[in-house]
Amino acid sequence: MRGGCRPGAAEVSRVHELSIATEVYRTSRAAVAEHGGGRLVCVRLAVGELTAIEPELLGFAWEALLAGSGDAGARLDVEWRPARQHCPACAAAKPRGDGSWLRLCPDCGQPLTVEGGDELDVLSVEFEQDGGEGHD
Repeated sequence: MRGGCRPGAAEVSRVHELSIATEVYRTSRAAVAEHGGGRLVCVRLAVGELTAIEPELLGFAWEALLAGSGDAGARLDVEWRPARQHCPACAAAKPRGDGSWLRLCPDCGQPLTVEGGDELDVLSVEFEQDGGEGHD
């Protein structure tokens, strides 16, 4: 297809992070509404390595999404959660190089399992009610 109708990887990634930021914001606003309303101060989010979410891009999307709203300036604190490889046969964690995943244990040759790294959780929502009180 000619003429640039298909988005490149960078554009798809930005859209991905924007959709995640939008959902986190929607979830956070719903939590604030359940407690009487107010202005967002900080949202803590756990993001796993295997989610294909770039924390820096997510932060930019968050700022753009909140710009001009009553929640502008609210922080998005991202806690990075790495994935870990484990060999059930050796009963041991197996290290991996940056950007590489081993499928087989380098010591015994058995298949490795992957633990963690798939988190995408809102951990806490801090906000100020109209009277200035903060809540978690």
